[in-house]
Amino acid sequence: MKRTFFCIDSHACGNPVRVVAGGGPILPHLPISERREIFLRDHDWIRKALMFEPRGHDIMSGAIIYPPYRQDCDAAVLFIEVSGCLPMCGAGTIGLCTVLLEEGLVTPQVPGKLSLETPAGRVVVDYERKDGLVDSVRLFNVPSYLHSADVEVDVPGVGRLTVDISYGGNYYAVVEPQENWAGLHDMGAGEIVALSQRLRAALSTVSNPVHPLEPSISGVHHVIWCDRSESGDADGCGAVFYGDKAIDRSPGGTGTSARLAQLYGKGRLKVGDRYRNGSLIGTVFDGRIEASCKVGPYDGILPSIGGWARIIGHNTIFVDDRDPLAHGFQIR
Repeated sequence: MKRTFFCIDSHACGNPVRVVAGGGPILPHLPISERREIFLRDHDWIRKALMFEPRGHDIMSGAIIYPPYRQDCDAAVLFIEVSGCLPMCGAGTIGLCTVLLEEGLVTPQVPGKLSLETPAGRVVVDYERKDGLVDSVRLFNVPSYLHSADVEVDVPGVGRLTVDISYGGNYYAVVEPQENWAGLHDMGAGEIVALSQRLRAALSTVSNPVHPLEPSISGVHHVIWCDRSESGDADGCGAVFYGDKAIDRSPGGTGTSARLAQLYGKGRLKVGDRYRNGSLIGTVFDGRIEASCKVGPYDGILPSIGGWARIIGHNTIFVDDRDPLAHGFQIR
């Protein structure tokens, strides 16, 4: 059997976003968090086929669009990438919204605003258009919070590191320069990946955060390594690690949100403050703390992230059961 998927490929500040506009599995009309569970149970092969090699690569990310269940949303989305089917993806949202608007796939209920139903909650995106094209977007992300501060973990080959566990749509270990880690700027991509793998493995025995309102969201699967910026365009820079060996080419939307929540939780930013987060390739997400909030028992924030994306092509992908690599592969 051959399955056909029509995809619109884009990138958000350098990170690939493959939007599946046709061919996604038919799912019951339920809240998207429940559809996510069904997708993971019955259709995760689609994620692997579209994200893994030979049709994807180690940093591939994407989104599958669905009709919304919530009446206050314009579309529902499942975020897929090499690491799994995520509750939320910031770069994915920026790429997705650009695709939905420029390709005419969605007509927003409110001009200038696009409301998305994500597994992590409702996400609103403001956008600016010129001559039919989307110049920039600002996504108002889900409530974010600092889960635990100053968590000590022993990492093989490095020694003891102190990290903060912060939530911005996914849980992150937030690492800043310290005695046993000098910072990002003398590290290559391979070194960042290897260190991230060791840190995440060590941290799994120390911390297992569970979202107080969405218990299906748990565990620290992402790491953001933070350092000073070497550019006047940003207040700091970060490298987001996810999956088995992926480094986000953008500054990371949920990563920037987690960083904002961490800085707020430690008293270094306040409501209304901005934090321009740079990526390893020099692109910037403009983070802002819009308001304070509660996330269950935790003090949190409502963050927003400003960025841009560009469409880079239309892509018809075949997945043929006769192909021994139909469902993709990864080299470990």
